[in-house]
Amino acid sequence: MKHNFVTIEGNIGAGKTTLAHLLSRHYNARLILEEFADNPFLPKFYDNPKQYAFPLELFFMAERFKQLKDLLQTKDLFQSITISDYLFTKCLLFAKVNLPDEEFRLYQKLFDIINQQIVMPDILIYLHSPVNRLQENIRKRNRTYEQSIANDYLFKLQETYTHYIRQHNLKTLFVDASNADFLGNELHLKAIVDALDKEYEDGQHYITLP
Repeated sequence: MKHNFVTIEGNIGAGKTTLAHLLSRHYNARLILEEFADNPFLPKFYDNPKQYAFPLELFFMAERFKQLKDLLQTKDLFQSITISDYLFTKCLLFAKVNLPDEEFRLYQKLFDIINQQIVMPDILIYLHSPVNRLQENIRKRNRTYEQSIANDYLFKLQETYTHYIRQHNLKTLFVDASNADFLGNELHLKAIVDALDKEYEDGQHYITLP
């Protein structure tokens, strides 16, 4: 594998965690997973976004920072590769969608201070799925607080992600995950593994699953 730190990103329900688990098993890699279940504001946010968006995003940023800083600064002699199912910049992208302008400007100031201490991944895998497929996956995993997520919200997140990727020069494998089945179709996982065995220049590189 040509990359020591790989991050997987995508919209809600895109399959980030599933792919992260499979890749970590394949490469015997250290695994960093989003600990969203520990955020006490998440169910409240979906019931009342205006009231709970700011504490929700602050909690996520603090937890992600602590997790990435601790794990990435601790060397593991037996695992040279690290796989993460989120990019720290996710904090800013979700905040941009969820917060009003004044709160977002304050949040961005805090983010800019903290972000300087975070190591960027060697390569980003972005899973791009249409909203109807995301909703199907959200229904299947059956987290109660997610069942009322609106299509418009997923569209906004999708646009924010793709705009960020296009505007920044981060080395990105942009995967069409419309029909992805990483658990059930070995060829889909193999396509990602084969892609990670190659060298890439900075920028976007598009991957189509067989």
